[in-house]
Amino acid sequence: MMQKDFGRDLMTLIRRAGLLGATFAMAGLAGCGGSSSGGGSGSARNAYVAVPQGSAIAAFRVNSSGDLTRVLGSPFPGGTSPAAIAVHPSGKFVYTANQGGNDISMFTVNSNTGELSEVMPRTPAGLNPSSLVMDSGGDLMFVANKTSNTISVYSVSSSDGSLSEVAGSPFLTGARPVALALAPSGKFLYVASGNLPLVFGYSVAAGTGSLLAVPNSPFSVGNGPSSLVVDPSETFLYVTNFSDNTVSGLKIDSTSGALTAALNSPFAAGTGPISVTASAKALYVTNLGSGNVSVFSFDSTTGATTQLDKSPFSAGTGPVSATIDPAGTFLYVCNQTSKNITRFTINPDGGGLPGSTVAATINSAPAAIVFAK
Repeated sequence: MMQKDFGRDLMTLIRRAGLLGATFAMAGLAGCGGSSSGGGSGSARNAYVAVPQGSAIAAFRVNSSGDLTRVLGSPFPGGTSPAAIAVHPSGKFVYTANQGGNDISMFTVNSNTGELSEVMPRTPAGLNPSSLVMDSGGDLMFVANKTSNTISVYSVSSSDGSLSEVAGSPFLTGARPVALALAPSGKFLYVASGNLPLVFGYSVAAGTGSLLAVPNSPFSVGNGPSSLVVDPSETFLYVTNFSDNTVSGLKIDSTSGALTAALNSPFAAGTGPISVTASAKALYVTNLGSGNVSVFSFDSTTGATTQLDKSPFSAGTGPVSATIDPAGTFLYVCNQTSKNITRFTINPDGGGLPGSTVAATINSAPAAIVFAK
């Protein structure tokens, strides 16, 4: 595969259901536990799933056992082909990057039921917004515009959740930005360039959200970078290299945000590693081609990784993303080809995945799942 065509081919794989599916049975999306009005257990939280094919968001209530129960009225219609999704830290607002509409949808959340209501008009973005992240305080949102090669930055109203583009936005970045990772402190933003074996790093100006390249950016990684994550301690950045079947580990300079290669980087993953997420103890790499999740421990000083015993762990068919729930108890994997979500139990000692079940079956390909804390 030629490198210049990788970004297009990769996104075709993970967006095929969203862009080619002309029909979608809205009533056919359901959690395994049926539907709920949301008025049950007070310990339940909400989960939301971007469903590109249906231009909709599926909503679920999640109990302490990790079971997903469909919210009454779900899925809720939104913008065209939502590719990425985020929840405001308050739990009051949900946002999607709509790659087919070149805009961002904002939904208000019914605190009693979890139901969503879209607030119009939608916020304009660049061409083909494919990824979005929000800082931990819910003050800033960053959106990667894959076709216009830019990052849009918005301030977020604490009162009504509305978005306002900051001065200087959008900011130019590398070719075909396909994924974003924001450091937990909000100081640094990293961008994977789908057409280049590079990651671009930026410092984020406090208060304004303005982006400035960190020293020596961009940084070399493997071919076809498709996803990236900053570990919770903000010490390392890990990048999936889709066409090399590897993951690159990079150490973060805590002052400048510059990156240097971590020990034993890059290291082997499964076939077609397409996404990565991290806990304080482990990395979880979703392998699209081999249909499984590779799990690695990592050294807190060097960043060197060790694959856990029994890893990789089987997921559904065509897994494209994975998300750890806020309690760190479960890992949820969105499977586009089998059109379902796999729930893994996380071993609290080492981060392994000793058990799994299908948490939700969906009559369309899920792209990503997020949780309200």
